[in-house]
Amino acid sequence: MTRILIAEDEPRIVRFLVKGLQAQGYATATATDGVDALHLARTGDFDLMLLDLGLPGMDGLDVLAELRNQKTVLPVIVLTARTSTDDVVTGLDGGANDYVRKPFRLAELLARIRLQLRTEQRAEEFVLHNGDLSLDLRTRQAHVAGRTIDLSSREFALAEMFMRHPGQVLSREQLLSNVWGYDYDPMSNVVEVYVRYLRNKIGPERISTVRGAGYRLVREADE
Repeated sequence: MTRILIAEDEPRIVRFLVKGLQAQGYATATATDGVDALHLARTGDFDLMLLDLGLPGMDGLDVLAELRNQKTVLPVIVLTARTSTDDVVTGLDGGANDYVRKPFRLAELLARIRLQLRTEQRAEEFVLHNGDLSLDLRTRQAHVAGRTIDLSSREFALAEMFMRHPGQVLSREQLLSNVWGYDYDPMSNVVEVYVRYLRNKIGPERISTVRGAGYRLVREADE
């Protein structure tokens, strides 16, 4: 699942973006100040960042400059109410991939996001494999031992998360944030429920439980 970091301090805009992006199938995380935005952007857990220039703690332009100085290639779309042409030029020269002025329409922003993601993913492998289990990211189909398996959108997103990290233990918190979003109730048992659904469809032996730590997709040699 594509993960987008929203670096924005205005609650109304954050709610608008989270709701709109998640409705399109993106996973979201938020940072409300520049220091947190920089920290999260450095983790490598995200595919794109929406960056407000007027962040408290550390200005958005400074966040962008720090990322580019460290050779971080995360695509960044700048969101700002600043209207000065100089600000636009500074942002683009500083390494922003695109620039959107507030107020903006969600449809326009989504189009710009899709453009950046297509650019980044041109060379991406569109079929993930683990033994005789495969996921086609274009058709959203799963195959087990040559058979097509029907997965719901949430089951597919969970399977994709496991397939991108074979052999790695993924915690409940990681699965919640990447598949359901950071605003999901952390006390919910939704992860356990969907892991059970997925096991029933792809085979219970493929996903192991690591007590007290999370879940792991058993790494298998490609056939």
